[in-house]
Amino acid sequence: MTWEGWLALVAAVLSVVALGVSAVVWRRTAPTRRTGTVVGTVSAPDEPAPHRPLVAFVANPSKPDVPDLRAQVRRACAEQYLPEPLWLETTLEDPGVGQTRDAVARGADVVVALGGDGTVRAVAEGLVGTGVPMGLVPVGTGNLLARNLDIPIGDPMAALQIALDGTDRTIDVGWLRVLKFESGVDDDIAEAADDLPADTDVPRDHIFLVIAGVGFDAAMVADADDDLKARVGWMAYFVAGIKHLHGRRLRTTVRLDDENAEPARVRSLLIGNCGRLPGGITLLPDAVLDDGWLDVAAIDTRGGVAGWAQLLGEVVLQGVGVRTELPAKIGRIDHARAREVHVEIDGGEWVQVDGDVIGQVTELSARVDPGALVVRVAHP
Repeated sequence: MTWEGWLALVAAVLSVVALGVSAVVWRRTAPTRRTGTVVGTVSAPDEPAPHRPLVAFVANPSKPDVPDLRAQVRRACAEQYLPEPLWLETTLEDPGVGQTRDAVARGADVVVALGGDGTVRAVAEGLVGTGVPMGLVPVGTGNLLARNLDIPIGDPMAALQIALDGTDRTIDVGWLRVLKFESGVDDDIAEAADDLPADTDVPRDHIFLVIAGVGFDAAMVADADDDLKARVGWMAYFVAGIKHLHGRRLRTTVRLDDENAEPARVRSLLIGNCGRLPGGITLLPDAVLDDGWLDVAAIDTRGGVAGWAQLLGEVVLQGVGVRTELPAKIGRIDHARAREVHVEIDGGEWVQVDGDVIGQVTELSARVDPGALVVRVAHP
């Protein structure tokens, strides 16, 4: 063979070797293609899809903003690739307890109360002890729990975002039980929570998350005009309160836990889980939502308008961390703490729980249920 033939043979062999090496390299570096997986990913064919939380909304349709919010709620859930949310509206017969229990039974991962303080109470009643968190989109007058949890007031979409992707916090729950009443006790939420008839004599537990009260505060809530509340919001309560500035001082007997019962003359007796109210008012500065205690405030005034003026000064000062211990004040607030409270009221007086008046009562008890409810709050 001539040297030209040998050169051609060597070139052919080298070409075959180069093609073989290229094929091996391509097989090792080419992306894997599998049916049902994204190119370039490594995942087991039978790996379950990630869980997408189911959100339920218990909405009070009587609130003017609620119908318009339904479309925004659906859009917000879709934008976060969440399943179609459950939308359950309250009724006159059931203010939200049954709807909440239905949502939990259908697998809701969070239940959002879309309404006022009454809707929040009803949803909480249905969620206590379940471990399912409660979100809040406040569109009511007082929005008491939302204020104490720093949920935005007047910005439903900001509150909705917290309900969808906030963090969970465990809080205490308060229960008030009417032992004797002067007039019929009426609480749709407590009645919806059990199977007993509305006119039963069996004592019911009435849930509260913020403050229960006897006396001036309850009478003020009872007399607040609904039309005025719709126009000016929580200021309507202060307008109603003016009519009761010269109301009677209550004769009460109060027992805290296992201590001896003590008589007390008060304008109002407050039993609270937390203490922030509308208008920047803090009635219970020591109250913490998850400390396992109820905070009690005995509020009294004498001397007419002068006593109320001094009392207002006390409230403002304690709200910024200042307390005055001057003797013989004509307007004063005395604080205590307990896990159980027993109260007797001579002649009976109005009682409210989180702004819902439940009747005129002569004897009641209240207790704390530590860590009974999970709520959705903003990330710290």
